[in-house]
Amino acid sequence: MTQDIITLGGGCFWCTEAVFEQVEGVLAVQSGYCNGQVRDPSYEQVCEGQTGHAEVVRVQFDPQRLSLRQVLEIFFVVHDPTTLNRQGNDAGTQYRSGIYWHDADQAQVVREVVAELDAALGGKVVTELAAETNYWPAEAYHQHYFANNPGQGYCAYVVAPKVEKFRKTFAERVRR
Repeated sequence: MTQDIITLGGGCFWCTEAVFEQVEGVLAVQSGYCNGQVRDPSYEQVCEGQTGHAEVVRVQFDPQRLSLRQVLEIFFVVHDPTTLNRQGNDAGTQYRSGIYWHDADQAQVVREVVAELDAALGGKVVTELAAETNYWPAEAYHQHYFANNPGQGYCAYVVAPKVEKFRKTFAERVRR
């Protein structure tokens, strides 16, 4: 089976992970931290905003069932790429919008998709575009957080609406 990986920062990784775990063609999703300066940072260090890391998810997908362009279309529907270092009430550089590629082919697709979106939004896209560097998996309790804690307050009021937006907007892409 062929597979590809793209790393996405769309605010709190619980939200982004919860959405992509429901996407047909996604093989695995892992919450983590990337593109910062500290080796193996903790959640607390990242939240303090001193490591430079973004909260991200690594999305492993089957490109024969789900293209990178389709992954990015979903990503841009479930978060706001026009708010700098913020998604909703989550503020700080760790919550920045970012796409972190793994090879030159991905970089080209990412730049094309973001240029199209930026033109459509009148030049307001602030999504960071870069190669993934210094990636570290998040602590075990962050993995599959929404699936394991659907009734938790943040999950119920912030994550669940994003999942529902994905399910309504991309009904044909929902994992069966």
